[in-house]
Amino acid sequence: MSISIGAASAGMGPRSAIEDFGQYKEDRAFDFYIVARLLEYLRPHWRRMAAALALVLVSSALTLSAPYLIKIAIDENIARGDAAGLAQVALLLAGVFVAIYFATAALQYLLSWVGQKILATLRAQLFRHLQKLPLGYHDTHIVGVTISRVINDVSVINDLLSQGVVTFAGDAVVLIGIVAVMLSMSPKLALITFCVLPLMMLATWLFARQAQVAFRQTRARIAAVVGDLAENISGMRVIQAFAQEEETQEHFDEVNRANRDAHIAAMTLSFIFLPTVEFLGILATGIVLWFGGLAVIGDELTLGVVVAFLAYVTRFFQPIQELSQLYTTMQAAMAGGERVLDLLDTQPDVRDVVDAIEMPPIIGRVELRDVSFAYRGSATEDAEARMSFRAEREISSVSPVAPNYVLRDVNLVVEPGQTVALVGPTGAGKTSIANLIARLYETTDGAVLIDGYDVRAVAQRSLRRQTGIVPQEPFLFAGTIADNIRFGHLDATPREIEDAARLANAHEFIAALPDGYGTAIQEGGVNLSVGQRQLICIARAALANPRILILDEATASVDTLTEMLIQDALARLLAGRTAIVIAHRLSTIRNADLICVVNDGRIVERGRHAELLAHGGLYRQLYERQFVESQ
Repeated sequence: MSISIGAASAGMGPRSAIEDFGQYKEDRAFDFYIVARLLEYLRPHWRRMAAALALVLVSSALTLSAPYLIKIAIDENIARGDAAGLAQVALLLAGVFVAIYFATAALQYLLSWVGQKILATLRAQLFRHLQKLPLGYHDTHIVGVTISRVINDVSVINDLLSQGVVTFAGDAVVLIGIVAVMLSMSPKLALITFCVLPLMMLATWLFARQAQVAFRQTRARIAAVVGDLAENISGMRVIQAFAQEEETQEHFDEVNRANRDAHIAAMTLSFIFLPTVEFLGILATGIVLWFGGLAVIGDELTLGVVVAFLAYVTRFFQPIQELSQLYTTMQAAMAGGERVLDLLDTQPDVRDVVDAIEMPPIIGRVELRDVSFAYRGSATEDAEARMSFRAEREISSVSPVAPNYVLRDVNLVVEPGQTVALVGPTGAGKTSIANLIARLYETTDGAVLIDGYDVRAVAQRSLRRQTGIVPQEPFLFAGTIADNIRFGHLDATPREIEDAARLANAHEFIAALPDGYGTAIQEGGVNLSVGQRQLICIARAALANPRILILDEATASVDTLTEMLIQDALARLLAGRTAIVIAHRLSTIRNADLICVVNDGRIVERGRHAELLAHGGLYRQLYERQFVESQ
């Protein structure tokens, strides 16, 4: 179904996406609320995560033991000429390294397993939620930006959850262990070595301040690139038709440069900070070598202690580097987590009430009772619109004329089996009426009833399974022709698919294709004409066998011959069904049981074709205009 997106077009696009994604609720490096919610995704895997933490603790302990074993070998075996003892320590040290290897391998397996589970869970949850969100959300959000949330943002969240937690625990244990061991072996040399820590803390603080902004900007900029790319690829036909390749390229280059600059800025911070950490590590090593060497010369320390100190100092700055990298990961995860949670927290405007009933088999009576409707961005805005609407009605008997209202005080009854046509100028509100009947949107005021049931009181799924839609722009999914027809009834047999295609006058052209019903549909259905795609959509609707059928200008974009095929197919499809037909060509709805003329959000005329022509109103003007144009 064609959905009006005029309200969404202003201010939308990659540039506004950058601004939207550059805004954050709070300028904080760490958000406990976001982290707490993200950690919930680890709960189902707590056993494996507990095993991973145990492995990292074991691996850290073994890593800490290696330099101490070297100290023993030097001071107690080599210094005393104890070859047998040296062999034992060497074998023990080899065993430590083998154990570290297996512990690390098992750790990586567990983390990879948990990571892939989290990825799959989060993406499935997001897709499930996206399917629940109303068309208004999808109309006003760039597809590429949404894809970026599902793919890129989920990936950085997974990096934090699956790797970050364990990395932080392991590095913390190593740092604390090294400090404890160094203090136990030589408090004086340890304190001298730690004199570089204030410099390290200052460098980390400066890095953290800049990284918070820089790495959030990288998430915003890459989302803008994906959004712009997806939009331009989808609109490539229009770009080429209007010879706007150069201008479009310039705009993409601008977005791409902003992304490049943001990543360069973030990487520059890392390139400055990481060498700083390495330099401080080298400085600490030189301090140990100098003061430790003097202590050995003065018989204050043994050579083994100094060698162990050198090993510990080298190891000491490695977890600091890892923690700094973890900080950048956390920054990206905070930004990504905020966007993902914002998406998950977006409540669908159209949702089942707690005690929603299953719609029983319907006969197809449709009633719109005092319906007014405005496209809104959120449930809160909808509620405000209702209060404002009712307040205005109390003040004046005249219906309110709010700029955002596309329907105002619409009343319409469609009896079972009737065909009602909606006609009128572009933007008059015809498609909005059809959207409300299918409950793709919620009414702002008034009620839509089907067989006497308020559609808001019944389960959406049970309602939509008894309504069918043939959109103005036929959409086909990747797959075969048979798959696309079967979408109307997934359990349909090949015979039922063929019968539906015959009813839709599609069987003849499908059978003429080399692979028949097994013909693969290319991207956007470009290997089929618009008319052929429309016939397949009609076959899909026929297979669903709905009691209420909505046709949204199904013949608006086809040639005369295909229009005849479509009209013939629709005549058979509509027999005995309630039909709401949005008509562009008035010649196609002459035989409708009722024609409603919609203008400025209201039904201004209604009657049969001959009656409306005789009335001499807007319908006659539209009809005569089309007649003159056709001549």
